[in-house]
Amino acid sequence: MTASPSSGLPPDTIDPLPPTRPGRFEFSPGAAPQAAALLALPAADRYRRLLADQESEPALLAALRTVDAFLAGAPQPPRPGTAAAAPPTADGIAAEVLAVREELSATLGELAAAPAGTRTAVLRQRAPVALLGGCWLDTLSQPATQPTTVVNRLFTHHFRLKGEGEPQRSAEQRRRRALEDLGVLLPPLNSEAFLRETQARPLTALHGSFYLALSRFPASFLPEVAGVHYAFHALGVDDLLLGTPPVLDEPLLRGALADCLAALVGEGGGAAGRLHTAVRLCLALEREHVALLAGLADRRRRLTLDQRVGRILGRHAPYAGEQHRRVRLGGRPLSEAMESCAADPGTLVALLKGSPQLRRRPDGGYPFLDAIAFGGPMFGIFDREEAATLRQWAETADRGTGPAVTETAGPATDEAAADEAATDEPAESAAAADRWSAALTAHRAAGEVLADPGTPGDRALLRRLVDIEHFPGTLPLARQRALETLDAAEILFEHGARGRCTDAEWFDYTPERLIERVERIYWDKLVGSCRPVARMPDREQVVAGRRRAALSHLVDGAWAYRTGNAGRFDRPADGMLFAIYADEMGRGDPRKNHLTLIRQVLADMGIGLPHIREEAFVEQVELPDDSYPFAIHQLCLALFPDTLYNEILGFNLGAEMFGLGELGLQQIEKLRHHGFDACYEQAHLSIDNMSAGHARQAADLVVAHLDTVRRTSGAAAVQQEWRRVWRGYASFALFAEHRLVRVLTARTQGSPR
Repeated sequence: MTASPSSGLPPDTIDPLPPTRPGRFEFSPGAAPQAAALLALPAADRYRRLLADQESEPALLAALRTVDAFLAGAPQPPRPGTAAAAPPTADGIAAEVLAVREELSATLGELAAAPAGTRTAVLRQRAPVALLGGCWLDTLSQPATQPTTVVNRLFTHHFRLKGEGEPQRSAEQRRRRALEDLGVLLPPLNSEAFLRETQARPLTALHGSFYLALSRFPASFLPEVAGVHYAFHALGVDDLLLGTPPVLDEPLLRGALADCLAALVGEGGGAAGRLHTAVRLCLALEREHVALLAGLADRRRRLTLDQRVGRILGRHAPYAGEQHRRVRLGGRPLSEAMESCAADPGTLVALLKGSPQLRRRPDGGYPFLDAIAFGGPMFGIFDREEAATLRQWAETADRGTGPAVTETAGPATDEAAADEAATDEPAESAAAADRWSAALTAHRAAGEVLADPGTPGDRALLRRLVDIEHFPGTLPLARQRALETLDAAEILFEHGARGRCTDAEWFDYTPERLIERVERIYWDKLVGSCRPVARMPDREQVVAGRRRAALSHLVDGAWAYRTGNAGRFDRPADGMLFAIYADEMGRGDPRKNHLTLIRQVLADMGIGLPHIREEAFVEQVELPDDSYPFAIHQLCLALFPDTLYNEILGFNLGAEMFGLGELGLQQIEKLRHHGFDACYEQAHLSIDNMSAGHARQAADLVVAHLDTVRRTSGAAAVQQEWRRVWRGYASFALFAEHRLVRVLTARTQGSPR
């Protein structure tokens, strides 16, 4: 598929979609035992690790095995050759998904209308899945997939889910506000307390782990991403539970689904069938999870008040210390009674009910309630909902009204039913969790290969970095390369003021000094010396200049493509950097995508190149070898959005300022003189402007980030983080000022000029 004649773009500058076959995934041998150990962890710990670690081989191998195991366990579409096995259509899939939505809507409506305590428990349990919704699009836009039409169509959805660069307007924050309105306050996703506060069951953590794992391999599993994306959002479990309007409405979702299916028609390997399988997997998972929520609600409804109190006491009993020995229940210290609570909470409940602690005083108070009130020895141990339950129980116990059921006007349950209700998880959900856990522990992914990455040359390394999903074994090499470049860049801390277009000389940070430096670079180095081209180079020289710069342009914005992912989109700088990256990608419009523009201008010059993800690119002869290190550095930084976050912010500042002023204007003049397309330079000269464009935003987001550091970690931490930010800026200058760097390096090595 090529661009239409009316688009104004030359043929083959926009592809319909990247290759969709998972293929071969190369990991270094040491990753396998660590991945196996990760997958052997309890479900909640596995969820935490997959969320927290997006940079290491073991976590990525565990993620690959997770995706593959879940897909292997998915309900399969009809086999080829059967009447029902016609190629899937968008309308057919939509009918299937909307039928399941109708099937689940009654149950979800009942859960949404449940008494407050039950509804709160249900919403907490759902949160580890709900707040991940859309994470599978986090890195779908990347050098290996851009500027394809399907990826850009889905990127428009991603941009909307991310609040168009405003974290507080993101789908996650909208859901959090809806939860808060219903009394559910939760810590951040990446907090150690998150799963504990939600009381996440194993099945919940397993489902969340699948969605997180899929987000690590979106280019390799594009059909699956498209299928999950449609099914999850069109089904709309969370909107039905919370009573919120969808961020992505069904017609918009169906349009993207239709585009993806149309593009997959010509693909081999049953790509459209893979999409359909992913849809059915998502439907199966959501059915499982709604059944879990309904089962938990039913058990909560059937719990007696005594059993609810037993659960509360059992949850806190492990933290009861020796200070409770002075209080006696049933002739023994309370600390001993608490020790037995984990095995039999009912014993402690019975002892408390018969104790003076639950005997009403003449003033109407109870010693036990005084102990948990403000000023009492147990104040702050129980949360608001728990304290309310304990107050209700104390009054009921004193009246001797027995083990009444709470939150329902129905009849009290018999003892057997109450015992069943007191179990932690519905049997069907526990069985599903056991089944998925067993499948994950024993699974090896298709295409998984263990191989030493060796020491590839720059051409082979670039391809591996672009296609990192298939070459995770390259990550240690990428980290080493990034750190070596950052170390080398510090030579400009002392001599950077001599740069022609940059000034990486060190200064102690304050917001005012940073803005002053940025504006001085702009006026003194980029704009102040701006003159028309004094001597116009010939056509061949202009083409040669384009060839030298083309490779870094073909990965434009790549340094930021992995920032702002799930669990990492709450700082102001996260949204600001994501918004800059979104602009570079045309906010999902392929015609405005900077990678489309550079391919367009290269084609205009007659420079034909395979896509950088293709093996053939390794052998291309159009671009010089000395242009590879700069592009490699950008890609190496991109792969470590957590540990090299500061450096990425600094590099971004250098990159966004570079095309302004004399450099950009003279390049446009040269191109136009020889009749070449200058749209790439023109776009950057406009969008990177110092007044309000990317250059100003790049400086502002550094200030915003360091302000967050100051408020959370103090002034000393700011200077530590600042040094790393400025190393990132200097690493950009290291390539931009190559003539200066050659001179400085020669002097350092004691070589003659």
